[in-house]
Amino acid sequence: MIRRYDVISFDCYGTLIDWDRGITAAFESALVRTGARLDARQVWRAYEEIEPVVEAEPFRPYREVLTESARRVADRLGWALHDGDAAFLARSVPNWTPFRDTNAALLRLHNAGYRLAILSNVDDDLLAWTRRHFAVPFEFTVTAQQVRSYKPGHRHFHAARELVAGRRWLHAAQSYFHDVTPAADLGIPVAWINRGHHKATGKARPTRELHTMAELADWLAPHADLLLP
Repeated sequence: MIRRYDVISFDCYGTLIDWDRGITAAFESALVRTGARLDARQVWRAYEEIEPVVEAEPFRPYREVLTESARRVADRLGWALHDGDAAFLARSVPNWTPFRDTNAALLRLHNAGYRLAILSNVDDDLLAWTRRHFAVPFEFTVTAQQVRSYKPGHRHFHAARELVAGRRWLHAAQSYFHDVTPAADLGIPVAWINRGHHKATGKARPTRELHTMAELADWLAPHADLLLP
């Protein structure tokens, strides 16, 4: 099989891991525990708006981003969340699970000879817990902790470019804002895994728009055998 690329890097949370379900479940548990009468989806929408703002502030570890974002969500919605309870999101990260198509697609790509990597807005120890959910090895990871920056900043991509070391590279990610835009700005081929069928919100154009990890594997490894562990 002729491969189009040598290295495929992935955003982790939202692309490989069901970030939406994981955060929503964590909020649902916290709402029940504190007796708050709020809809979890309303809380999730507020969180989606607040987290990028927190990440754009002076760098703090992702555990603190999660905690500070939860505090601000509570303040916005009038939820009496005590400071000592706001760390529930960081504690929930190890329980966030992959999308149903993730491991099968990763196995196909791995078996086809692609070298795989992760570029993620996360701390090293949290990503180490998450990697236990995956069925394949990753050649390298670049985290926010390592580069002291959050995507859509460019530091993840500059660090990854050094590790790719001239090989043919594709980045694959769900977030148009965090990943497609900066990758396109830097001339890095990028596959938009547009799980939510969203419309592009800017001028960046992905190399390929897909809607699942299975579609990515169909494109890049159509004949790879799926060898389940």
